[in-house]
Amino acid sequence: MESSKPWYLSRTVWASLVTVAAAVGGLMGMSIGASDQALMSEALLQIVTAVGGVIAVLSRLSATEKIG
Repeated sequence: MESSKPWYLSRTVWASLVTVAAAVGGLMGMSIGASDQALMSEALLQIVTAVGGVIAVLSRLSATEKIG
């Protein structure tokens, strides 16, 4: 692996977090199927990506120095 990306853009990280949340939910009596876990992971990754984009745009708009 030559390139890197932030941890919060990793599908593996989000899938792992959802799996842990599903396991904890299972201990508390809630049942989350594998297909629902995959959908939750994808939705969370899309939300994080969108929020990151909004933050990037807002940061650029509030910047005090020009690019280039």
